This record gives sequence, structure tokens and C-alpha cells, in this order.
Amino acid sequence: MRVHSPSLHRLMRTLASMGILTEQAERRFALTDLGEALKTGAPGSARSSVLISGSHWAQRGWDNIIYSLQTGKTGFEKAHGVSFFDYLAQHPDDASLFSETMVGFHSQEPPAVAAAYDFSTLNTIVDVGGATGNLLAAVLASHCGPRGILFDRPHVVQDAPALLDAKGVSNRISIQPGNFFESVPAGADAYILSHILHDWTEDQCLTILGHVRKAMNPAGRLLIVEMVVPPGDAPHPVKMLDIAMLVQMGGQERTADEYKLLLGKAGFRLAQVVPTNSAASILEAVIA
Repeated sequence: MRVHSPSLHRLMRTLASMGILTEQAERRFALTDLGEALKTGAPGSARSSVLISGSHWAQRGWDNIIYSLQTGKTGFEKAHGVSFFDYLAQHPDDASLFSETMVGFHSQEPPAVAAAYDFSTLNTIVDVGGATGNLLAAVLASHCGPRGILFDRPHVVQDAPALLDAKGVSNRISIQPGNFFESVPAGADAYILSHILHDWTEDQCLTILGHVRKAMNPAGRLLIVEMVVPPGDAPHPVKMLDIAMLVQMGGQERTADEYKLLLGKAGFRLAQVVPTNSAASILEAVIA
């Protein structure tokens, strides 16, 4: 791609003022540590986050935030005519970028979740909607006993083998493509729903939870990994994320009491809320 050299220099000089580049002799520039973080494959997946946030297709949802506030419906679907996740199913490159973004966005959570809960007594763990398996890999890497099943839509799990190989757990995880609105793998000791329920309406959540309840062992456990909305005016990233759920996906973030009510409608009992060394908590539920 050809560019106008003086204009490119002005852009790079501006990026240097932001700490992304540093200007050197003879009008040359180099990456700073912050700039290095934007490279492909850098820890934290900042590059994918920037590309998603600045993409035309994602921004079109935010263009309709007033519509969402007026109707309670998603601005994304108004802009595109399909839901957020149906759009990704039709655009595999964007879906891969989104999965990478979620790995970076929730980068502190997998080790925090693995350390906060005793997974060692479990034989089989199903990560429902587990994308590329980042959380499940962290859990199995920290607990040598369990085996895992990674369950998500076919276009999502296609990127999982490379990540699982890199994490050294591919021999302990089987990948099962599927749709949690239709069924989930049966007979496991624990089912993880990590940042799943916040994406969907209450009726859709009850459908997902119903399939999990039907599939799980009577003594099994449901482990919901989500940010829980704190009471009062306390600042928390979940309150900003809640607006993204409104505009883009159509779901919502919930308080602990709201999760308790939702779980009760699905035939579960909220047993405990386990904090982690991250913004997310683990809500453990059992069959009521």
C-alpha cells in the first residue's frame, strides 16, 4: 500500500507522543514496550482488541445506543439485521478475532479461577461455550486429575487445537462441536459457563441452563464464571460491560441476588459465590 510520506510521518510522530512509538534519528521510528504489545501474538491480545473496537461492524452497534435505550433491544441487530453471534458465525475471520480478544480481555481470570476453586476432586469438566479453551486449559494445567470437554459452535472451536497444544493439555481435552441452545454433553461432574449467561436474554439463559440441568449428574456442579454487579455506587468494570451487553449482545450483567433468582427458575440452587483474584467470581450451583 502506497502512502503520502509527510502525512505518514505526522501520524507516527503523534503515535510517539502517545508512547506507542519513539522517534529516532533520520526520521525513523521504533516500537516502545507499549507498541510491542500491539504486535500479533503479543500477550494480552491488545491488537485484536483494538481491531475489534475500531471495526466498522462493531461500531455500527454503538451508533444505535439510543435505540437500545428506547427499546431494550440491541443496536447491533438493528444495524446488521442479525444477532451478534449469528454475525460472527457468518464471518469466521471476525469470529477468530473476537475469540482472541476475549482471551486478552479476560487474561487474568483463568489462573485466578483455577486457584480459587478445588477442581481436583472432579473427573470430567465440560466447558460449555468455552471458545478456544483458554479457561479449561488453565484449570487442567493447575489440577492434574480431571479431564475436560470443550464444547462450542464449530466455527469457534476450530481455533482451539493450537491453543490447547500450546498450553500442553490437548491430550486431556476432547473437543465437541455443538450448540448449547440444542444440547450439551451429558454425564459430567461439573459444567462451566464462563461469560455465557451475560450474553443472553433471561429466556435464552433458561434454555441453556435447562440443557445443563438435564445433562449433568445428580450430584454434579454448575460453575458460572461471571463478574457480579456490586451494590451501590461502587465503581466496577462490570457496570460498563453491562452497557455493551445491552447494545451489542442483548444480554445483561447481574447481581448475586439476580443470579440466585435466575438459577431458581431453572431448577438450581445457588450454593456459594467464590471470589477470585480477578474481577470475576465463581457462582457454584447445584440441582435444587
